[in-house]
Amino acid sequence: MLNALRRFGALSVFCCSLVAGPVAAIETSYSFTTEPSLVNRLAAQAPDLDPKVLRAAVSAMQCAVAGGVEPAQRLAVIDFSLPSSEQRLWIFDLARQQLLLQDLVAHGQGSGDNHAHTFSNIEGSHQSSIGLFRTQESYFGQHGYSLRMDGLEPGFNDLARQRAIVIHPADYVDPDWIQQHGRIGRSHGCPAVRPEVAGMVVDSLKGGQFMFSWYPDDHWLATSELINCPNRPDNQLMTAGR
Repeated sequence: MLNALRRFGALSVFCCSLVAGPVAAIETSYSFTTEPSLVNRLAAQAPDLDPKVLRAAVSAMQCAVAGGVEPAQRLAVIDFSLPSSEQRLWIFDLARQQLLLQDLVAHGQGSGDNHAHTFSNIEGSHQSSIGLFRTQESYFGQHGYSLRMDGLEPGFNDLARQRAIVIHPADYVDPDWIQQHGRIGRSHGCPAVRPEVAGMVVDSLKGGQFMFSWYPDDHWLATSELINCPNRPDNQLMTAGR
Protein backbone atom coordinates (compact mmCIF):
# COMPACT_ATOMS: atom_id res chain seq x y z
CA MET A 1 0.00 0.00 0.00
CA LEU A 2 2.79 2.45 0.84
CA ASN A 3 4.24 2.05 -2.64
CA ALA A 4 0.84 3.02 -4.01
CA LEU A 5 1.00 6.23 -1.99
CA ARG A 6 3.82 7.46 -4.19
CA ARG A 7 1.33 7.88 -7.02
CA PHE A 8 -0.26 10.82 -5.24
CA GLY A 9 2.09 13.79 -5.46
CA ALA A 10 1.59 16.82 -5.42
CA LEU A 11 -8.49 33.74 5.47
CA SER A 12 -10.60 34.13 7.81
CA VAL A 13 -11.52 31.94 10.78
CA PHE A 14 -15.28 31.42 10.90
CA CYS A 15 -15.34 29.87 14.38
CA CYS A 16 -16.26 32.42 16.98
CA SER A 17 -15.03 30.32 19.90
CA LEU A 18 -11.32 30.23 19.10
CA VAL A 19 -9.11 30.82 22.10
CA ALA A 20 -5.36 30.55 21.81
CA GLY A 21 -3.68 28.89 24.73
CA PRO A 22 -2.30 25.59 26.05
CA VAL A 23 -4.39 22.46 25.84
CA ALA A 24 -4.48 20.28 28.92
CA ALA A 25 -3.32 16.69 28.60
CA ILE A 26 -6.19 14.27 28.18
CA GLU A 27 -6.13 10.60 29.14
CA THR A 28 -7.08 8.42 26.17
CA SER A 29 -6.73 4.79 25.18
CA TYR A 30 -4.83 5.72 22.03
CA SER A 31 -1.16 6.49 21.60
CA PHE A 32 0.38 8.14 18.54
CA THR A 33 3.96 9.00 17.69
CA THR A 34 3.94 12.48 16.15
CA GLU A 35 6.05 15.61 16.03
CA PRO A 36 4.92 17.10 19.36
CA SER A 37 5.53 20.79 18.71
CA LEU A 38 3.35 20.75 15.58
CA VAL A 39 0.53 18.92 17.34
CA ASN A 40 0.72 21.20 20.37
CA ARG A 41 0.68 24.39 18.29
CA LEU A 42 -2.25 23.21 16.19
CA ALA A 43 -4.10 22.06 19.29
CA ALA A 44 -3.71 25.49 20.86
CA GLN A 45 -5.45 26.93 17.79
CA ALA A 46 -8.34 24.45 17.98
CA PRO A 47 -9.43 23.83 21.58
CA ASP A 48 -12.65 22.15 20.42
CA LEU A 49 -10.78 19.46 18.47
CA ASP A 50 -10.18 16.26 20.46
CA PRO A 51 -6.39 15.98 20.94
CA LYS A 52 -6.34 12.27 20.09
CA VAL A 53 -8.05 12.99 16.76
CA LEU A 54 -5.51 15.69 15.93
CA ARG A 55 -2.62 13.40 16.88
CA ALA A 56 -4.05 10.67 14.65
CA ALA A 57 -4.40 13.10 11.73
CA VAL A 58 -0.85 14.43 12.02
CA SER A 59 0.53 10.93 12.54
CA ALA A 60 -1.23 9.55 9.43
CA MET A 61 -0.09 12.56 7.40
CA GLN A 62 3.51 12.14 8.51
CA CYS A 63 3.38 8.42 7.72
CA ALA A 64 2.15 9.17 4.19
CA VAL A 65 4.97 11.67 3.67
CA ALA A 66 7.50 9.14 4.99
CA GLY A 67 6.08 6.71 2.42
CA GLY A 68 6.78 9.06 -0.47
CA VAL A 69 3.77 11.41 -0.66
CA GLU A 70 4.69 15.07 -1.18
CA PRO A 71 4.31 17.23 1.94
CA ALA A 72 1.29 19.53 2.04
CA GLN A 73 0.71 23.10 3.09
CA ARG A 74 -2.67 22.48 4.69
CA LEU A 75 -4.51 19.80 6.63
CA ALA A 76 -8.26 19.37 7.05
CA VAL A 77 -9.59 17.25 9.92
CA ILE A 78 -13.14 15.91 10.23
CA ASP A 79 -14.26 14.27 13.47
CA PHE A 80 -17.20 12.08 12.48
CA SER A 81 -17.61 10.94 16.07
CA LEU A 82 -19.28 14.31 16.68
CA PRO A 83 -22.88 14.93 15.62
CA SER A 84 -23.57 16.83 12.42
CA SER A 85 -25.20 19.57 14.49
CA GLU A 86 -21.74 20.54 15.79
CA GLN A 87 -18.83 22.16 13.98
CA ARG A 88 -16.59 19.19 13.25
CA LEU A 89 -14.41 20.36 10.35
CA TRP A 90 -11.09 22.09 10.98
CA ILE A 91 -8.66 23.39 8.34
CA PHE A 92 -5.09 24.20 9.35
CA ASP A 93 -2.30 26.11 7.62
CA LEU A 94 0.64 23.84 8.43
CA ALA A 95 3.36 26.32 7.48
CA ARG A 96 1.96 29.05 9.74
CA GLN A 97 0.52 26.53 12.20
CA GLN A 98 -2.75 28.42 12.24
CA LEU A 99 -6.40 27.48 12.15
CA LEU A 100 -8.12 28.77 9.02
CA LEU A 101 -11.63 27.44 9.57
CA GLN A 102 -13.88 25.54 11.94
CA ASP A 103 -17.31 24.78 10.53
CA LEU A 104 -20.11 22.33 9.83
CA VAL A 105 -19.68 19.38 7.47
CA ALA A 106 -22.15 16.74 6.30
CA HIS A 107 -21.86 12.97 6.29
CA GLY A 108 -23.55 10.47 3.98
CA GLN A 109 -27.18 9.57 4.49
CA GLY A 110 -26.16 5.90 4.65
CA SER A 111 -23.83 6.60 7.56
CA GLY A 112 -26.46 7.68 10.08
CA ASP A 113 -28.86 10.40 11.12
CA ASN A 114 -27.37 13.18 13.26
CA HIS A 115 -24.65 10.81 14.43
CA ALA A 116 -22.61 8.92 11.83
CA HIS A 117 -21.82 5.35 12.83
CA THR A 118 -21.39 3.34 9.60
CA PHE A 119 -18.71 3.96 6.97
CA SER A 120 -17.94 2.39 3.62
CA ASN A 121 -15.71 2.33 0.57
CA ILE A 122 -18.50 0.82 -1.56
CA GLU A 123 -19.96 2.61 -4.56
CA GLY A 124 -23.67 3.29 -4.12
CA SER A 125 -23.60 2.94 -0.33
CA HIS A 126 -24.19 6.68 0.21
CA GLN A 127 -21.88 6.33 3.21
CA SER A 128 -18.93 8.48 4.20
CA SER A 129 -15.40 7.07 4.23
CA ILE A 130 -12.77 7.44 6.94
CA GLY A 131 -9.01 7.77 6.81
CA LEU A 132 -6.48 9.99 5.04
CA PHE A 133 -7.24 11.60 1.67
CA ARG A 134 -5.14 13.62 -0.76
CA THR A 135 -7.08 16.50 -2.25
CA GLN A 136 -6.66 17.11 -5.95
CA GLU A 137 -8.26 19.32 -8.64
CA SER A 138 -11.07 21.82 -8.26
CA TYR A 139 -13.88 21.88 -10.82
CA PHE A 140 -17.37 23.22 -11.45
CA GLY A 141 -19.99 20.46 -11.31
CA GLN A 142 -23.64 19.91 -10.53
CA HIS A 143 -23.15 21.28 -7.01
CA GLY A 144 -21.01 24.24 -8.08
CA TYR A 145 -17.38 24.84 -7.17
CA SER A 146 -16.12 21.49 -5.89
CA LEU A 147 -12.95 19.55 -5.11
CA ARG A 148 -11.97 16.02 -6.05
CA MET A 149 -9.78 13.89 -3.83
CA ASP A 150 -8.13 10.47 -3.73
CA GLY A 151 -8.25 8.16 -0.74
CA LEU A 152 -4.87 6.89 0.43
CA GLU A 153 -6.14 3.92 2.42
CA PRO A 154 -6.97 0.75 0.47
CA GLY A 155 -10.18 -0.86 1.60
CA PHE A 156 -11.31 2.23 3.48
CA ASN A 157 -11.33 5.19 1.08
CA ASP A 158 -9.30 4.42 -2.04
CA LEU A 159 -12.44 4.31 -4.22
CA ALA A 160 -13.31 7.92 -3.38
CA ARG A 161 -12.73 9.18 -6.92
CA GLN A 162 -14.67 6.29 -8.46
CA ARG A 163 -17.51 6.99 -6.00
CA ALA A 164 -17.40 10.75 -6.78
CA ILE A 165 -16.73 11.56 -3.14
CA VAL A 166 -15.88 15.27 -3.34
CA ILE A 167 -16.03 18.41 -1.26
CA HIS A 168 -18.90 20.57 -2.49
CA PRO A 169 -21.33 23.24 -1.27
CA ALA A 170 -24.81 22.17 -0.18
CA ASP A 171 -27.79 24.24 0.92
CA TYR A 172 -28.67 21.62 3.53
CA VAL A 173 -25.46 22.33 5.44
CA ASP A 174 -27.19 25.15 7.28
CA PRO A 175 -27.65 25.98 10.97
CA ASP A 176 -31.35 26.53 10.25
CA TRP A 177 -31.66 22.82 9.50
CA ILE A 178 -30.48 22.09 13.04
CA GLN A 179 -33.32 24.16 14.49
CA GLN A 180 -35.88 22.38 12.30
CA HIS A 181 -34.55 18.81 12.11
CA GLY A 182 -32.05 18.43 14.94
CA ARG A 183 -29.25 17.96 12.40
CA ILE A 184 -27.96 19.33 9.11
CA GLY A 185 -28.84 17.56 5.88
CA ARG A 186 -26.93 14.54 4.63
CA SER A 187 -25.05 13.87 1.40
CA HIS A 188 -24.46 10.77 -0.74
CA GLY A 189 -21.16 10.29 1.08
CA CYS A 190 -19.47 13.62 0.32
CA PRO A 191 -18.12 15.94 3.03
CA ALA A 192 -20.42 18.76 1.91
CA VAL A 193 -19.97 22.23 3.44
CA ARG A 194 -21.94 25.46 3.75
CA PRO A 195 -22.17 27.43 0.48
CA GLU A 196 -20.92 30.51 2.34
CA VAL A 197 -17.54 28.89 3.04
CA ALA A 198 -17.28 26.44 0.13
CA GLY A 199 -15.09 28.68 -2.03
CA MET A 200 -12.63 29.23 0.78
CA VAL A 201 -12.59 25.51 1.62
CA VAL A 202 -11.93 24.44 -1.97
CA ASP A 203 -9.28 27.10 -2.58
CA SER A 204 -7.53 26.25 0.69
CA LEU A 205 -7.44 22.53 0.02
CA LYS A 206 -7.04 22.12 -3.74
CA GLY A 207 -3.82 20.96 -5.32
CA GLY A 208 -2.51 18.19 -3.08
CA GLN A 209 -3.41 18.92 0.52
CA PHE A 210 -4.41 16.38 3.16
CA MET A 211 -7.86 15.65 4.57
CA PHE A 212 -8.31 13.23 7.47
CA SER A 213 -11.70 11.83 8.46
CA TRP A 214 -11.83 10.25 11.91
CA TYR A 215 -14.16 7.77 13.54
CA PRO A 216 -13.13 5.25 16.25
CA ASP A 217 -13.75 2.24 14.03
CA ASP A 218 -12.01 -0.79 15.54
CA HIS A 219 -11.18 -2.45 12.22
CA TRP A 220 -9.67 0.70 10.74
CA LEU A 221 -7.70 1.46 13.88
CA ALA A 222 -6.28 -2.06 13.94
CA THR A 223 -5.41 -2.44 10.26
CA SER A 224 -4.74 0.99 8.71
CA GLU A 225 -1.11 1.20 7.58
CA LEU A 226 -1.16 4.97 8.01
CA ILE A 227 -2.36 4.67 11.60
CA ASN A 228 -0.08 1.71 12.41
CA CYS A 229 2.79 3.19 10.48
CA PRO A 230 5.74 0.94 9.57
CA ASN A 231 7.74 4.01 8.45
CA ARG A 232 8.00 5.58 11.89
CA PRO A 233 11.52 5.23 13.28
CA ASP A 234 10.44 3.41 16.44
CA ASN A 235 7.53 1.60 14.70
CA GLN A 236 5.31 2.57 17.63
CA LEU A 237 1.82 1.43 16.80
CA MET A 238 -1.43 3.05 17.73
CA THR A 239 -3.21 0.70 20.09
CA ALA A 240 -6.84 0.68 21.12
CA GLY A 241 -8.09 -0.21 24.56
CA ARG A 242 -4.66 -0.88 26.08
